[in-house]
Amino acid sequence: MKSTAASATLLGILLITLPMVDASGVQAATADAGAITGEQLGSVTFTVSCLPSVQPQFNRGVALLHDFWYEEARPQFARILQADPNCAMAHWGVAMSGFRQIWDTPDAAGMAAGWHEMQAAQATAVRTERERQYIAALSDFFKPGKAAYQSRIEAYAAAMGTLYTHFPQDVDAGAFYALALLAAKRPDDLSLAQEHKALAVLTPLWSRYPDHPGLVHYIIHASDSPTLVAQALPAARRYGALAASGAHAVHMPGHTFARLGMWQEDIQANLASVAASHAAEARHENQWMDQFHADDFLSYAYLQVGDDERARAVVAESAAALAHYAAMPGMANDSFMTLVLANFRMKLPVFFALERHDWLAAAKLEPTAGPPRSQTQVYWARAIADGHLRRPKQAHAALAAYDVLIEKMKETEHSATAPSTYRQLNRGEMLAWVAFADGKIADSVTGMRTCADQQDRVGQDEVDIPAREMLADILLESGQPAAALVEYRKSLQLSPNRFNGLYGAGRAAEAVGNMPEARRYYAALLQSTDNGAHTPRPEIAHAQAVTRGATL
Repeated sequence: MKSTAASATLLGILLITLPMVDASGVQAATADAGAITGEQLGSVTFTVSCLPSVQPQFNRGVALLHDFWYEEARPQFARILQADPNCAMAHWGVAMSGFRQIWDTPDAAGMAAGWHEMQAAQATAVRTERERQYIAALSDFFKPGKAAYQSRIEAYAAAMGTLYTHFPQDVDAGAFYALALLAAKRPDDLSLAQEHKALAVLTPLWSRYPDHPGLVHYIIHASDSPTLVAQALPAARRYGALAASGAHAVHMPGHTFARLGMWQEDIQANLASVAASHAAEARHENQWMDQFHADDFLSYAYLQVGDDERARAVVAESAAALAHYAAMPGMANDSFMTLVLANFRMKLPVFFALERHDWLAAAKLEPTAGPPRSQTQVYWARAIADGHLRRPKQAHAALAAYDVLIEKMKETEHSATAPSTYRQLNRGEMLAWVAFADGKIADSVTGMRTCADQQDRVGQDEVDIPAREMLADILLESGQPAAALVEYRKSLQLSPNRFNGLYGAGRAAEAVGNMPEARRYYAALLQSTDNGAHTPRPEIAHAQAVTRGATL
């Protein structure tokens, strides 16, 4: 759906930006997991007691699951069932294709569809104990009853742990167990205990199976927090090349690159992801949804390097593509896709305004039609903007609208996600900005500091503004530059090379008369933005003047 000159060169970018990999690794990936010539999904050998002729197709299906390419995995397993109606594990594969762990909680329709497949699996003769345990674990998750999602996912994780204990040579059992541990993390769990458990499974397996897509994928997810992210860098550098045909797989290194402030690497990974999405579409494969996740990271990364026009183009092109897909027949009946489309339709303009400190534009944002969860971010942005603008009436109104939406979320099928850590943090940030707008500076500082301390442990959302940086902004704007500088320093340690973090730190250092430190921050900002070659933002002119030693 993209049409700009930048998009026209995406396939070329894919060829030149992906790191080279060992030829034998690529051949293994193609031979083991690929049913399509030249396809790269990673190396998977998932032995099943179905007809030998469907084994390569089954390997491909499991690789697709590990790459989170669910919309292609479902028809892959359906084709296996056509070729071998007695393949019980193919029903398991269809059900797994609707079990988007760590992405989404299945709604009533999704639970019913999963149970239908697992009933079919149970009704088909199963020839091995290993397969029986796979089917039993997933059947218990989908089985009708009053059990809440959290108890179901915890039981599923425990069952997968037992399966892996019984079959320790089954690398896929280990990978799926680790993923289940991440999915079973409770919304209020700030300990990172589940992440550490998952990494304890994944890390030794990866040393033995370096080309397995699930291992590198889940290592990146498990390490997606400030204290763990550095150890994901080897996996991030590997995954994009290992599974170059999967748009989500090629995007995933961007998680690590963004956490580490490696913006050019982040941009390249997500450009390659969009290219993979387009290439799959040209092959009549379903991978278009991943384009918007990549666009989210792309626009954010472009803003960090001061390339505002490319960021603006991504936002505009995504809006057009999102409108196109939202209008497709049957899309309104798919609750998950409705949420995804609505989320990105609102999220990209939110961050384009906030990252450019265009408070008036952010304060005027309106939620578009969509589920309550997708609309909350608009009111979060409004509260931040109205706080900066010191407009208490509007800030309070944004908070009230946000709370109404949260209550609506609790009434939906996805209520398990309503009190998530990120939403608790978002509301805390809003309260701090409301207090700032009210002139209650001490309350604002205390509230935002609580949010920052919590976020420092668990990390930001995938595309986010650090609470610690917002705390520094509040201190700086309330005439406390020394305290602000302390917070900017901390923020930049956990969220390196952010445009606004570097500039804010430079301003705070200037305000306390520490010109050598101010120049260091401004020099870093200019280096990150190619000396401001792509933006007219006044921050760049100021940084250039200070680093030249001009009197301001």
